[in-house]
Amino acid sequence: MEEKTRCPWCCDNGINQKYHDEEWGIPVHDDRKQFEFLMMEVMQCGLNWTMMLKKREIFKKCFDNFEYEKIELYNEEKVQEILEEPGMIRSRRKVGAIINNARQYIKIIQEFGSFDKYLWDFSDHKTILYKGHKEGRAVARNRLSDVVSRDLKKRGFKYLGSVTVYSHLQACGIINDHVESCFMYKPLTENYPVAYKEPEDEA
Repeated sequence: MEEKTRCPWCCDNGINQKYHDEEWGIPVHDDRKQFEFLMMEVMQCGLNWTMMLKKREIFKKCFDNFEYEKIELYNEEKVQEILEEPGMIRSRRKVGAIINNARQYIKIIQEFGSFDKYLWDFSDHKTILYKGHKEGRAVARNRLSDVVSRDLKKRGFKYLGSVTVYSHLQACGIINDHVESCFMYKPLTENYPVAYKEPEDEA
């Protein structure tokens, strides 16, 4: 069997590769899944994504399977329980940010009908392909992530700066940063609505 060509960052024959092949960049239209990815981005700040993937089951256990309706009701007793969970990242500020973000998340759902609609409205419900990214010249943030981050902060979200938001936009498929030689690139461009952007569109 011919070996698949993948984005260079994921080729560990392990957890990163599985995440790349099965999730990264595939358009997400499920509010619970969106919240899971956002929650992991918050926990990742200052750390690395591989660690987040390894701790995913711990996060799932600590945060009620990422059900934001339950998370918004957490009290101090629940926070302490989370911080004492073996293997959990013991950051009270990050746990507090996730609880806060769950509350703001629900407000967005109440306003827009779903977080999915709110977020995808920023890209006109299309996956964006920036010229040059398919050759691997991706950036850490851009105009779109600046706009989304600014709006989320205005709405009270925490730990979601532009770099973190850009990473989320990649993960949930709003920005396709698979390299063109990657086996995921073609199906994602052919099977989903896409918009091609020039470099100046992201400056």
